[in-house]
Amino acid sequence: MNLAETAFTEQSGTPMLADVASSPRRVRVIHYCSWATAHEPVAALLAAQSEEALRARVAKPDDPALLAMARLDRDWHVENARVFAAMRHPAIDFLPAYVVGATGLQALTKAQIPPGEEWWLVAIAQHPQHFANVAGALFGFLRQRGMRICLYAYDEASRMMPCFRVIAPHLDILIHDELPLDEAGEAALRPDCRVIHRSWVANVEPFSAAWVEAPEERILFLGSQMGVTLHRRRQIDFLQRRFRDRFVAIHDHSLQMSERHLLARRFKVSVCPEGRKFGVPTMQATHTDRPFWSGSLGLVAVSENSASGCRLDELHREKLILRYAHGDLTELGEACERGLAMSNAERRRIYDHFNRHETVGTVVANAIAGT
Repeated sequence: MNLAETAFTEQSGTPMLADVASSPRRVRVIHYCSWATAHEPVAALLAAQSEEALRARVAKPDDPALLAMARLDRDWHVENARVFAAMRHPAIDFLPAYVVGATGLQALTKAQIPPGEEWWLVAIAQHPQHFANVAGALFGFLRQRGMRICLYAYDEASRMMPCFRVIAPHLDILIHDELPLDEAGEAALRPDCRVIHRSWVANVEPFSAAWVEAPEERILFLGSQMGVTLHRRRQIDFLQRRFRDRFVAIHDHSLQMSERHLLARRFKVSVCPEGRKFGVPTMQATHTDRPFWSGSLGLVAVSENSASGCRLDELHREKLILRYAHGDLTELGEACERGLAMSNAERRRIYDHFNRHETVGTVVANAIAGT
């Protein structure tokens, strides 16, 4: 049996046969995107990403630092739309995907779902909070019209997003972090809501970055302006002293999506910080998407073990990432050395795994197929 004949369920990890003989379900995904406006095809959103449009959305368009942050934020969110538009599953015929922004929600409520089609509204992170005052009523109305709803809440939405309890009764799929759900929020979910405990993933199309056989023997630190604490600075200085010109630190929030594939040739190892906003206690317990898209590029991810939850621990046990004890510089250096020494066969196993199982489109497509 090959992958084209097999559908996977994220909850059990056990393959289940897709009914390839029957007609596939016809599914249209509509992704709520904070950088979208109208209810329109993803292709229209991608074509509209001009510098002029960006400046119009920024409070201080003459501030270069603010523009750079906005550009990276838009780039990341628009890439999610691109990935959802490229989803594949053997049991589903995915129709051309749409996006909707806050100003396009009214048009979405008036849209008619054609016979034989399933429409899924897919929201990520804590974006339902953008329309929190009407979120429960909106989701309820859309479900009454026949639309199904998936929330991929990368982090602690059930515990920290104020509108969670009012949207919970209308969710068909909730993908949430590894920690227990907020008790009241969990109680508000319908019994048939499919709950998957799965944290961050890569927002890349599987295998969109070509495999690099011989990357440069160098280490990249993938940091963020929000995370350059004394703790992190100590690690950067240590790696700089130990590896000298084989080490490069990037801590300007992120990289443009179009530049990520270049890393696969320039670096063999990526050091991926754990929390997103290290000064905020609730975020110190989570991790970022960096280990996941690093693996999808073919880099060996090295990650601190300071996260609560088990996802990165599981990947570490499977030798798909390397971990080091919180703040332990000796272990950090040794993990980087192990990454540099990895064979092509070991790195190729990492690359294949992350592209097949650790991308947002794959996780959502499998979740929809399982409903």
